[in-house]
Amino acid sequence: MTATETATSIPLVSGGDANGDHLEEMRRDPIGLMVRVREECGDVGRFRIGGRDVVMVTGPEQNEWFFRAPDALLDQAEAYPFMTPIFGEGVVFDAPPERRREMLHNQALRDSYMRGHASTIYGEVNDMVSAWDPAVGGQIDLLDWFAELTIYTSSACLIGKKFRNDLDRRFAELYHDLERGTDAYAYVDPYADIESFRRRDAARIGLVALVQGIMDERVARGDSAADDDRDLLDVLMSIPNDDGTPRFTADEVTGMFISMMFAGHHTTSGTAAWTLIELLRHPEAMAAVVDEVDRVMADGEAPDYQALRELPQLESAIKEALRLHPPLIILLRVAQERAEVGGYTIDPGQMVAASLSVSNRLPQAFPDADSFDHNRYIDPNHEDTENPWSWVPFGAGRHRCVGAPFAMMQLKTIFLTLLADWRFEAAQELDTYRDDMSKMVIQLQQPCLVTVSSRNQSGGAVAPIDTDVSQAEASETGSTGTSTRHIKVDEALCQGHGVCESEAPEVFKLNTKTHLVEVLNTRPPDEQRTKVDQAVKYCPTRAISVVED
Repeated sequence: MTATETATSIPLVSGGDANGDHLEEMRRDPIGLMVRVREECGDVGRFRIGGRDVVMVTGPEQNEWFFRAPDALLDQAEAYPFMTPIFGEGVVFDAPPERRREMLHNQALRDSYMRGHASTIYGEVNDMVSAWDPAVGGQIDLLDWFAELTIYTSSACLIGKKFRNDLDRRFAELYHDLERGTDAYAYVDPYADIESFRRRDAARIGLVALVQGIMDERVARGDSAADDDRDLLDVLMSIPNDDGTPRFTADEVTGMFISMMFAGHHTTSGTAAWTLIELLRHPEAMAAVVDEVDRVMADGEAPDYQALRELPQLESAIKEALRLHPPLIILLRVAQERAEVGGYTIDPGQMVAASLSVSNRLPQAFPDADSFDHNRYIDPNHEDTENPWSWVPFGAGRHRCVGAPFAMMQLKTIFLTLLADWRFEAAQELDTYRDDMSKMVIQLQQPCLVTVSSRNQSGGAVAPIDTDVSQAEASETGSTGTSTRHIKVDEALCQGHGVCESEAPEVFKLNTKTHLVEVLNTRPPDEQRTKVDQAVKYCPTRAISVVED
């Protein structure tokens, strides 16, 4: 093999129809297909969808190439034309790169806003469970229940409470039809005259009408809420171009809303369901998580932002569910320039894919990779950060899911609230909970039933965890000597969440135009060591590092 071999020389996986096309297998068992590509072809392999070759890369080295590649080399937009009917034209994937970056930097995902979301999510969960009778319990379908809950939590946090309070049954029904328009046949023709696509298109028209109606009402009222009260729609409607005209059209605003909810709701609801199922399958992990929940929630109050950071058992269980059951199993790009990967040449126009489901189970990165083991992420183990290009349920690099920190916070708040008062048991055989492969976003196959009962805790109160940074840890050293450390930022990983600015504003500042962090002092004094270490520890994308001289 030489570096001059082209994509046509890349090994082609076996199987397919009479024409060697793997579309039907992709629709029926996409994970099985991608596993075969890895097993038969290695780090770089090829399969065919609708007559078009797709080069699939796996392994940490090839994944790093894929995830670090800029849009000028590997572009998302050209790879996802089948999402345009869902999001709308000129929004997300078919918008220019600079427009996409601007639209995706939602202020609600900034650290300063995130700190207020926990109480909102806590309230939404309690509103949902208020329908449960503690005396008799009941039975729920996990996917349906979490899907409804995350519609409310995501809309309240990402769009705003004003918008969330306008949601009704029409919205839920239309959104459900829109989601179900992700059939893999869209790879071939996203406008094909099939039932799921017809329902998808009708649903989007209906959603646009609902959102447009809310926007029109706000314009008619002349809403001018204060900064801390206005929601995302207010923000987007207020952004002007240089000439004073609105920056975003009504259709773009609607499309951005749909895209944000699509990611924040559909994938989170599935992960919540799978996390609970895996905990039911592993009682020892459930016991450890519940013990942690009881200590944090002993006072019965909404968890604060710092408490959510200090939940190693729960966070690890969620991470392991994400590793084994990533809702997005494949990410696509189209090569814009000639490039080399794994000894092969990729030509412009070539479709390139990274398989999250395969990478997350590589045995060289994760021992006993097919088994649930939440201890993978509990000190001294850090299998996620030690394998940043293999543990990729949120993607990685410059296009890592910008909402990943919100998703983790949302999931942790949901489980803190639920497990504090309620007990869950499987209502069907544990081996009957499995993935539904019929859509491009993989979730639990329905029915996925569990029984719910009140824990009825009547014993003595458990002392809450002190999640504040200790006085000794937080105290300044008083040293003003020259630091022996310097700060480095990998701009290809930075997504502008602003956690570092919140933790150490003397050292970091977020550039609101580039959405990248600026280091005000690459060698901060030792007296700021604790703040800098917190910024490094909690950076969602691991873009910041401290290097000893």
